[in-house]
Amino acid sequence: MSFGTTLYTWFYGKLVGSDEIGNKYYANSNNHADLNAKRWVIFNGEIEASKIPPHWHAWLHKSIDVPPINYNHKYSWQKDHKENMTGTKNAHFPSSNPLSKNYNPDQIKADYESWSP
Repeated sequence: MSFGTTLYTWFYGKLVGSDEIGNKYYANSNNHADLNAKRWVIFNGEIEASKIPPHWHAWLHKSIDVPPINYNHKYSWQKDHKENMTGTKNAHFPSSNPLSKNYNPDQIKADYESWSP
């Protein structure tokens, strides 16, 4: 976080809550429904926008007024939020991709036959 953000948070920021990753969410007003209030996040560790869970993202962008403190999934099929893993060692590759852990070039060649007129 920059020096300016640190100062602004120190002087005007009111801690609203934090998520399971440890990101802290602030507003410059105690009235969370105030449409003119600024809302921001101080990331825990690396600054990466995909680390923000969708419910906190909705609050930051003023889609919802009430901060999602003690958020629980509404439906059983919902999964916990995961940050974008693209470009990391945990990125997903389909089995046909040479970077996949399950890559087998022989299997790919056996999956199709060439067409002949």
